[in-house]
Amino acid sequence: MDSREHSEWIETTATVVSCKFQFARMNTMSLGLQRDERFRIAFDYYAHGQLYSGEFQSPVAMAQNKRIPIRYNPQLPGENSYSDRSGSAAGRGLFAVAIAGSVVLSLVWLLAMRGCS
Repeated sequence: MDSREHSEWIETTATVVSCKFQFARMNTMSLGLQRDERFRIAFDYYAHGQLYSGEFQSPVAMAQNKRIPIRYNPQLPGENSYSDRSGSAAGRGLFAVAIAGSVVLSLVWLLAMRGCS
């Protein structure tokens, strides 16, 4: 996180809601190797009187109800210092599109090959 870019963000405290261990998963980007960030941490925080949630990857486990410092964007309170660096939601969306595209292309290929016999 660039401190100049986020200097106007407001600091508050978030509460860890859950901490889940993630087993190594096969995918083309990691080649099935476990990353250092093995724990999926979910958290809640209040900003401008509303409850917001986020999650991030961590190399260490965190206890439920642990309080952690967090900074959030006052213009977009759902944007915070932990979720901002993760990019995991975008990565999951791209991964889902890639899987769907692969299935469609496979079906088209099978239909084309069936017509050749």
